[in-house]
Amino acid sequence: MPSVGVATTEFIDAAAVQSKALGTDPAYVFVPHPVQDRTDDELRKMADDHLEAILALLVKKA
Repeated sequence: MPSVGVATTEFIDAAAVQSKALGTDPAYVFVPHPVQDRTDDELRKMADDHLEAILALLVKKA
């Protein structure tokens, strides 16, 4: 089943290290950090801004 990890830019290096350690190449979309203090409207805009990238990775042929 296709999947895409969504994380903040704070975790780019950690995702790369973990992927290498596990021998995997998962699909990720990184969003601006931090997210916890954002308003609902800001979170909706962030989701809208990254939706196409997420969908593209979900339907990407292996």
